[in-house]
Amino acid sequence: MNHLPVLPVLVPLVTGALLLLLERRHRMSIQRIWAWLGMLAMLAVSVTLLVQVQREDLLVYLLGDWPAKLGITLMVDRLSALMVLTTTLLAIPCLMYACAGWDKRALHFHALFQMQLAGLNGAFLTGDLFNLFVFFEVMLIASYGLLLSGARGARIKAGMHYVVFNIAASVVFLMALGLLYGMLGTLNMTEMAARIAAAPPERTMLIHAGAGLLLLVFCAKAALLPLYLWLPEAYARAPAAVAALFTVMTKVGLYAILRVYTLMFGEAAGPLANLAWDWLLPAGAATIVLAALGVIGAPRLRIAVAYLVLLSAGTLFVAFSLANPGAISAGLYYLAHSVFVSASLFLLADIIQRHRGSNGDYLMPIASMPNKTLPAALFLVAAVSIAGLPPLSGFIGKLQLLNSVPESQLAWIWAVILGSSLMTIIGLSRSGTRLFWRIDASPSDAEAPPVRRAEIGAVLLLLAYGIAMTVAAGPVLRYTNAAAAQLLDVDTYIQTLRQTDPQIREPSP
Repeated sequence: MNHLPVLPVLVPLVTGALLLLLERRHRMSIQRIWAWLGMLAMLAVSVTLLVQVQREDLLVYLLGDWPAKLGITLMVDRLSALMVLTTTLLAIPCLMYACAGWDKRALHFHALFQMQLAGLNGAFLTGDLFNLFVFFEVMLIASYGLLLSGARGARIKAGMHYVVFNIAASVVFLMALGLLYGMLGTLNMTEMAARIAAAPPERTMLIHAGAGLLLLVFCAKAALLPLYLWLPEAYARAPAAVAALFTVMTKVGLYAILRVYTLMFGEAAGPLANLAWDWLLPAGAATIVLAALGVIGAPRLRIAVAYLVLLSAGTLFVAFSLANPGAISAGLYYLAHSVFVSASLFLLADIIQRHRGSNGDYLMPIASMPNKTLPAALFLVAAVSIAGLPPLSGFIGKLQLLNSVPESQLAWIWAVILGSSLMTIIGLSRSGTRLFWRIDASPSDAEAPPVRRAEIGAVLLLLAYGIAMTVAAGPVLRYTNAAAAQLLDVDTYIQTLRQTDPQIREPSP
């Protein structure tokens, strides 16, 4: 148990390295077996980590027993454990869908898949800003390979936009790290929080500049308006299993904002306290409106789903920007829900595209579709959930968020959230009508391609997650309430790190 915090990074790294060795000498079936063994080990680690943080609240791991100011520090709280478990639960149906046959078309798919999991988990667990940058790069480099494997035409173009945009954001990230390190002398987030609170006035402006650059980077990763342009085409052109896994990628930027701007720039940060939230709240609301319009006007189903991912990101920006425990708790519940249901829609869009032959996933007026009963039923469940209609998890998440809005902002935030839900219902109704609504029987029913059981199983599993979150809403919300309260208790983070690493001392002005 002492080494438990490092296992979510170590398990996929070792599994990915092993899969690279197996690629040249063994058949795909052997690679799949080892990939699933690694995934089962990752699931066991994720669940154990979640149980452990409920017992001990906060775990600190100094890699190699190096002091925090020099080495890699992993800090595991309820929030990071929740993100690791969400990523693992998402990865299982994504891998299931890919193993139905698509993985044969992508060079190094299984190794890259595991490396991306290592980058995602590392970003959620690290307690150091520089290592957050490193894990961001591990995650992104793996995503480049996954997105561009076997690509041609439009996917190459969208993929290159995605790569160039993220490389530019990474350069800005490094500039921000250099500026903050020069002002504070450390990049450990917990120690930075203590030093920012005690920073002399002459350094405040430069620290503010560094914080602004960091915010720009994280907003770009999370696709906040106007930095969203890379997302719709990149996600819509990605292979189905990859696009489904990418639904958690924008959440990494949101997680980083929530972590950094509550821990380092929270209530105790003096003149720099709460510097992000006043800007992010209206920007998040504008992102919601834009994304809802995108859902209504999307020419393809996968474009509509990509805008739904953007809409969920805007909703989370609003929830986190309210910066109160109830709104953050509701946001964490909604985060897990939106990841699962958006991923299910990406997988379902791929199944529908293959069913419709030359029509693909284009939302053409009343184009016929053979064998549509099962896809239509799955689409209906996913649409009800992501639109926020009762009784599924989307309704619970949005209801909790609306109940947490302060009275001073009640009218306009309610209008944005409820209005976007109505627009989402209109957009998905339009999509469902054009995909499935045709009274006359299609003469090509017998020619419809067979649906692989693993593919349908992956969609069902993702939808089952949402149903489970609905049935177990009470325990899940109690956990997210505790996670939100812990996140806002900055003093506990600082004291825990100082008890673990005796070389950390009180900062001097």
